[in-house]
Amino acid sequence: MIVDIKNISGEVVGDIDLRDDIFCVEPNVSVMHQAFVRQQANARQGTHKAKTRSEVRGTTAKWYRQKGTGRARHGSRKAPIFVGGGKAHGPRPRDYSKKMPRKMRRLALKSALSAKVMEREIIVLDELSFDMVKTKNVLNLLNNLNIETSAVLLLPESNENIERSVRNVSSVITLRADYLNVRDLLKYNYVIVPKESIALIEGYLG
Repeated sequence: MIVDIKNISGEVVGDIDLRDDIFCVEPNVSVMHQAFVRQQANARQGTHKAKTRSEVRGTTAKWYRQKGTGRARHGSRKAPIFVGGGKAHGPRPRDYSKKMPRKMRRLALKSALSAKVMEREIIVLDELSFDMVKTKNVLNLLNNLNIETSAVLLLPESNENIERSVRNVSSVITLRADYLNVRDLLKYNYVIVPKESIALIEGYLG
């Protein structure tokens, strides 16, 4: 698929032929959803925990005698029905991570990229660099590209000037091309990609 290449001023300076087997596949919604759920689940720490009656602090002595009080019989004040007692069936530490075959993970990325291309939400730049750290550089870039919503900048490598310039723009993030993931592709409306990042993506998914 032929896509225009623009500069940071928003002018078309050429075109690029994107690989059809990566950027022009039929989007598989179910696989994208599975990859999204997997990524969200793998981000969970699973360190939640509540103490049971055997773990809370307190005496182990019988609270009061068995008979003659007129009250229900109890063996411990640490029972879940009492204030300060343990929690019955409370949360325990667990692993939420999910597994997904590599081919399905790559199909999910290809589907998300293809959907962006079909919606004309991928913008290829000939070069992306800033001389200094300045939020105005990012705002000018968005204005020149007619982007009024959210966007993700796919960088070929770490770039301190760009990464620090984006910090004050809540609707824009930077992401290394080799850390490409379904969640960020679906979360942000536009994907701004320098030519160097296209080569990395095609090398990884090709």
